[in-house]
Amino acid sequence: MATVEEFHLAETIAVLTRTPATLNALLRGLPTIWVHRNEGNDTWSAFDIVGHLIFGERTDWMPRLRIIIENGETRPFDPFDRLAQLNENQEKSMEQLLDDFARLRKENLAALQELNLQPEDLKRRGKHPALGVVTLSELLATWAVHDLTHIHQLSRVMAHQYREAVGPWRAYLGVLQCAGHSAP
Repeated sequence: MATVEEFHLAETIAVLTRTPATLNALLRGLPTIWVHRNEGNDTWSAFDIVGHLIFGERTDWMPRLRIIIENGETRPFDPFDRLAQLNENQEKSMEQLLDDFARLRKENLAALQELNLQPEDLKRRGKHPALGVVTLSELLATWAVHDLTHIHQLSRVMAHQYREAVGPWRAYLGVLQCAGHSAP
């Protein structure tokens, strides 16, 4: 396993490559209860989560990577609108979102691989508007962990739909005990 000191781009790409197929296998063709319901006020549905991932593919990961390569710390990243998907995809189906995400991820990974990043490139630094100085390897590692965070969130949101239906087994189902997917 890679550690902070041993970041490996190929291992990161292995996770990033699998996310679209994972989401597709889990979500394509599901009834509304699984796709459009959330956990209550100010929470996201599976549909919202996939929309968020799409917005990140368009405006976050590769644009920030390019800012690091082209400008280093001299130009901070553009702020990321974590809620943009709530207004962008309402006329689309889950199947359209899954297709859009798969296409964008494939394009981004092809662009990433075309950069032929070397170990010294991974140490390059950029400036996050809230976190301060970050490295290219930290950005790439975060991209993979961000996917995993939202896969976790997705399973929690879906499980929530049956929180009452499971009856007394609820006490044994950790996914129903989880309070969130990320820090506030």
